[in-house]
Formats: sequence, C-alpha cells, structure tokens
Amino acid sequence: MDKHQIGLNAGVVWHLLNDNKRWNYCDLKKASGLSDKDLNAAIGWLAREDKIDFDCNHEDKDCFFLSVNVYIG
Repeated sequence: MDKHQIGLNAGVVWHLLNDNKRWNYCDLKKASGLSDKDLNAAIGWLAREDKIDFDCNHEDKDCFFLSVNVYIG
C-alpha cells in the first residue's frame, strides 16, 4: 500500500459518503469493496483532511458522514 493508493481509496469512500447519508462501517466496507486495512487507511486520510465526521448511532455503532466546513472571512 502506498500514499497514492490510500488517496484513491479515500476518493472512493468520499464519493460514497457524498449522498448525505450516515454510513456504518460494515455497509461502507461492503459498498466500497475495500479491505479493512484499506478502508481504515482511507477513513484516516479523510479524517486528517477534516473531510469526515464520526458519530455513534443508538446501537453504539460508529457512523461516518461528510464534514461540512464553511469558513467566512
């Protein structure tokens, strides 16, 4: 795995999250077709770029969704 591939995988995840839905990990893994290692690296990439947010649903499962940052000034 290299940084270029992680970036490409992050793009795959970002496009899935672009539907404004909250995704749980299992659904995101299935839809992306990525392995755990590749999906976790992609999530980390997006988190580092402040493009993704995390939340827990009522079953204490992690949910992922796009972060909307608006800067005025």
